[in-house]
Amino acid sequence: MYAIEVKGLSKNYYQKKTGKYAGLGQLSSDGETVEGVTFNVDKGEIFGIIGPDGAGKTTLFRLLTTLLTPNTGTAKVDGFDVMTDLKEIRQRVGYMPGKFSLYQDMTVEENLKFFATVFNTTIEENYALVKDIYQQIEPFKTRRAGKLSGGMKQKLALSCALIHKPTVLFLDEPTTGVDPVSRKEFWGMLRKLKEQGITIIVSTPYMDEAFLCDRIGLIQQGLFLQIDTPQGIIDHFAHTLWAVQSNNMSKLLTDLRRHPAIDTCFAFGNVHHVTVSKPELTTSQLNDYLTEIGHEDIEIHAIQAGIEDCYMQLARKG
Repeated sequence: MYAIEVKGLSKNYYQKKTGKYAGLGQLSSDGETVEGVTFNVDKGEIFGIIGPDGAGKTTLFRLLTTLLTPNTGTAKVDGFDVMTDLKEIRQRVGYMPGKFSLYQDMTVEENLKFFATVFNTTIEENYALVKDIYQQIEPFKTRRAGKLSGGMKQKLALSCALIHKPTVLFLDEPTTGVDPVSRKEFWGMLRKLKEQGITIIVSTPYMDEAFLCDRIGLIQQGLFLQIDTPQGIIDHFAHTLWAVQSNNMSKLLTDLRRHPAIDTCFAFGNVHHVTVSKPELTTSQLNDYLTEIGHEDIEIHAIQAGIEDCYMQLARKG
């Protein structure tokens, strides 16, 4: 049995501001569901959902934690239906929303005690589960939650989500706005939780966190573009990919996109990533083309695709 089973799930909202539908799944212009999402998550797996803001990540989490009801489709968490088994699911899941939602005027310890009480347990009963995380903020247990740093708020929210010993943990963009050191520490905590058999579903806008997951789903506009292991997604990238730079990167972007043998060109840090539509084009020929139109200090070399390259290609097709 899977930890999570989803078939044709959708939940859409009409946005007056944009005049379009948003949420999970895609709808036709008359509001009829065209397609929902379907996927499974294995028990004890870290499953990452990667995509930009507005892609449907939070809507999916709220559906699976029974905070929303779907328009179409079915979903089960630990074998329980999100429509009919709300009480059972809520006892088995931990949910850490993207926005810090604990009681800011209560202390660290008061927040943790409160969440333990809600689930008819105590800090002492499940302390072993949160020990590694909570010990880092325990010296500040009398400090109000609203006065904590971003990294400490993150640890407190995770402790509160774990205190009732959930079997499935939902983390909605837990590292957004957190410093790099705290991000690294957080993922270390997740690996330890995985070792204890907890299934973890984590959403993130950061492509570099993909390789910290067992499998990932790339999501855009309410639908998954691809679901696979991070390496599996990269292995399916079938395009020639070059990194290109010159003395005028702004002009270079425009000139590369004008070339008839270049399929796509996107800015990636201090280089542009280019996919080639015509295999007969060589790096030497591209160098000559750029030199003729005034570029200097040109560098072109083949590179291996990353998750972000794969996402850009899949999103373009979608």
